[in-house]
Amino acid sequence: MEQDLMTKDTAIADKVIAIIAEQAMRDPAEVARGDSLQDLGIDSLGVVECIFQIEEGFDVTVPFNANNPEESAFDISTVGSVIAEVEKLVAHQHG
Repeated sequence: MEQDLMTKDTAIADKVIAIIAEQAMRDPAEVARGDSLQDLGIDSLGVVECIFQIEEGFDVTVPFNANNPEESAFDISTVGSVIAEVEKLVAHQHG
């Protein structure tokens, strides 16, 4: 059971990194969990595109307000925080 969880979390992380890497026009291997989306060159429109791809790719609804990202309940401060938020959404939605 614990191994299944690890595999699922790894799959989520890999998919989120792939989405972010595509938006940043980088190889996924160049994207680190500590990177901010801004560091990767993703502007506000790119962030919104990432959110759409995450919603479609994971069949979740992301609580993100593009007009006021600071007040959103979805932490986009780093790649790692996005992964953690998606893991929570997937666990809640499909749990």
